[in-house]
Amino acid sequence: MPLTTGSDILNAARAGGYGVGAFNTNDMEITQAILEAAESTRSPVLIALSEGALKYGGAILPKLVVELARDATVPVAIHLDHGSSYVSCVRALRLGFTSVMIDQSHEEEEVNVRETARVVEAAHAVGVSVEAEIGRLGGVEEHVVVAEEDAILTKPDEAERFMHASGADYLAVAIGTSHGANKGKGRPYVDIERIRAIAARIANPLVMHGASGVPSSLVRRLNEAGGDLADASGIHEDDVRAAVAEGIAKINTDTDLRLAFTARVREVLRDEPKQFDPRKILGPARDEMRAVVEERMRVFGSAGRA
Repeated sequence: MPLTTGSDILNAARAGGYGVGAFNTNDMEITQAILEAAESTRSPVLIALSEGALKYGGAILPKLVVELARDATVPVAIHLDHGSSYVSCVRALRLGFTSVMIDQSHEEEEVNVRETARVVEAAHAVGVSVEAEIGRLGGVEEHVVVAEEDAILTKPDEAERFMHASGADYLAVAIGTSHGANKGKGRPYVDIERIRAIAARIANPLVMHGASGVPSSLVRRLNEAGGDLADASGIHEDDVRAAVAEGIAKINTDTDLRLAFTARVREVLRDEPKQFDPRKILGPARDEMRAVVEERMRVFGSAGRA
């Protein structure tokens, strides 16, 4: 079926009170895992590519993702994650993306509004929707590096002002989550009241970055197979559900897929030392990622919504 815009998927999610996952991909196996999970759960989905993924995969990766997505029987949007510039976003438009994020959250509000509005004008001209960000999440993801002490939570009045001025379609908000596999000690805090206050001011879908669950079972398996990932912690699924109930419509997930992939590859290489067929190493990793995506779709509430 034709690719879907981010707005079509996320406006329906906001109205329906469920969330939709934006899962990052870097290669064929991850993309297949995401799409197979969406098909099996009958869930809409956004497949996200970062600038790092585009650099890693070269010219073929976006073509591969777009072609695989066009064969899906559920709504799929192809999303640029954390686009750093107008030029990057325009490139994504030319590659066939149906959703782009311009991330100028590190700049002053005036610059953020101006650059977001530029991207909105270009994207809307070709029927593509735009995500922007207010506030700053801690942690590390691609070129985005924010120390914990520099993280800034999104203010409801600033979010309202920004969305009116920029024309963006959906907004990534800083609510206590962070990028990466170490989101805090114990059960990381998510500011549900802040989400409620922002959602009361703007009707646009809200976006939750840094939302991976970082399952302890995957961390344990990775470490038992020779990995070394200490103090990993993620966002509790009940907190994700609560966030969705208050207006979060798009939930970004990357770390969980990386954990699933790496844990399973390590296990295969440990248990089958004579194995050198890439298909028999990457195939099990793809299946592991598919299971993780399926479970996340059920947590988000998107299963059965396609």
